[in-house]
Formats: sequence, structure tokens, C-alpha cells
Amino acid sequence: MTWAYQAPRWLPGGNFQTIYAAKLATTAALKAQCWQRERWATPDGDFVDVDWINRGLTGPRPMLVLFHGLEGSSSSHYARSFAAQAMQRGWTMALPHFRGCSGEINLAPRAYHSGDHEEIDWMLQQCRQRHDGPMVAVGISLGGNALMRWAGVAGHTASQMIQGVASVCAPLDLTASGHAIDQGFNRRLYARMFLHTMKPRALQKLEQFPNLFDRKALLAADTLYAFDNVFTAPLHGFQNVDDYWLRASAKPGLAHIQIPALVLNACNDPFVPAWCLPQGKEVSHTVTLWQPKAGGHVGFPNGPFPANVDAMPCAVLDWLKTTLH
Repeated sequence: MTWAYQAPRWLPGGNFQTIYAAKLATTAALKAQCWQRERWATPDGDFVDVDWINRGLTGPRPMLVLFHGLEGSSSSHYARSFAAQAMQRGWTMALPHFRGCSGEINLAPRAYHSGDHEEIDWMLQQCRQRHDGPMVAVGISLGGNALMRWAGVAGHTASQMIQGVASVCAPLDLTASGHAIDQGFNRRLYARMFLHTMKPRALQKLEQFPNLFDRKALLAADTLYAFDNVFTAPLHGFQNVDDYWLRASAKPGLAHIQIPALVLNACNDPFVPAWCLPQGKEVSHTVTLWQPKAGGHVGFPNGPFPANVDAMPCAVLDWLKTTLH
């Protein structure tokens, strides 16, 4: 099974496809009140907020766990679209927010990062305890790298918890993607956009824990490289940003994945250079690679104006459905 995505002719290029999908595209109707929020207490005295779809439905129905991207949440366009697809299929869906992303600052002296496979493992365990039927997971961008990092580390034991996984536009080589987003147009638009929310959140963390990091260095950071070097890397046990980007990248572990896994990346993704995408010889026999020429970063708009963003979640869930048993 594959997906022959073609971008609308009136929406050329990775940047246009990325921005249009995030800001302007339509999605299947989903009312805000459809989400049900639950708070989980973490082993380190913190909390994780989880938004649910179809939580109250009974029977051995499939469950989708969605891991959001950098600075994402259940309000992100892709989350709403996946949720709408889950509702249409009668699936249960859970979206666990990474630390500090649910609208309330978390309690521990940490945040979240691209390679946090231990957090993914704990979240999946919580979902497994709450659901009796088959379970699949999708990770978007940062969440996709973390999910595939988990699958690579878990190896054959992953099948005890989940039937299949998929990543969408994950920066599987964090060094390549990190430098790409910090250059030229990407730096002026995307890096600035991310830092606009990441820096204030980091400063909130500094108010909780004075001397946690260098405030002046954080304020001076104008690239993701600088931000990760001051904040993300040291707070999560890495020596520096280079050590973080190297050790947290999921790409080397794709050869160790032992459950069905779909890796979807557009070749014109502004954040993920096509040259660094995994090739068939670099992944295990259980990994399927979808690398369409177009789509942008978590874009994949579809149809005439105004385009929608429902085709990609539909295709990904159709693929994951084949893993259920």
C-alpha cells in the first residue's frame, strides 16, 4: 500500500504548502467540546494533560495515540484533522501533551525534547492500561522523531504494547533539520515563529527554578541551535546541542524497529532536507517509506481552493488499519 499524493497546481512549493495547511486550509468539522481532558500524574511529581476523542465508547475498537510536534497541541491543524478522522471511523483517540504544551506550565525543572523515548514509553503504557483493544500511534514532526526513537529502542518488545506506528514529517536527522531551519528564509520565518513561544515558556521555567540556565544567553538566542544549547540540551541531560541533536535523532534506530512502521516525509519539506531522508537500506524490513515529491512540512493540502488537509490523516490511518489484528 502506498499514497500517491499530488499537491494542488495552484499551491506550488514546500513553503506555500506548509503555511497554507497550518494557517488557511479547511479540515473536517470538529467541535472543541468533543475533546475530553484528563490529567495524569507523572512519576517525577509533574503532570501530563491528555485530550481524548470518543473516550466513552465501549467495545474492542482501535485506539489512536497522537504525539504532537514542536509547540503543538490538540488545537494544531493536524490534531483536529486526525481527531475528525478518528471520530468518523469510531476509533478512540488520545493526544498526550508534552510537558508545558497543554496551556499550563508544568511543575518539574524540565520541558520536552525530540528524542524523549522514555516519556513516549510511559505515555504509551498509560494508554495501554486504559484501553483493551488494538492500539496504534502517530507522531507529528518532533513527536514523530520521538516515537520512532522509541520504536527503535523498544525493538521486538514494542509489539507487546502497540500494533503499528507512523511518523509524519519527522526530523529524523536532527542535525540536518536543525541547521536547515536556522538558515535563510527558514530562520526569518519558522525559527522566529517557534522562538516566539519557546522563549517566554523557558523564562516561566526560570521563574520556577532560578539559576536553571543563563537568562541572558537565552534572551540572545536567535536560532534553534542557540536555544537548544542554552535550554533544551542541558535541562534534559545532554552535554550540548550537538550531543542532543546527535543522540536524539531517530534515523540510526530505524534499522532496529520490529513492528510495522510508516515513515512519511515530503521531499520539499522546508525543515527536513531531502538528502537526509532515510533510504530502504537504512531501515528494517518492517518499515515502509513514503516520500512524495510535494507536501511541505505537515502540509499535504488537497483539492481545489480552498484546499483541505484531510487526505494525509486519512491515508496514514488507512495504512495503520492494515496493522490491526
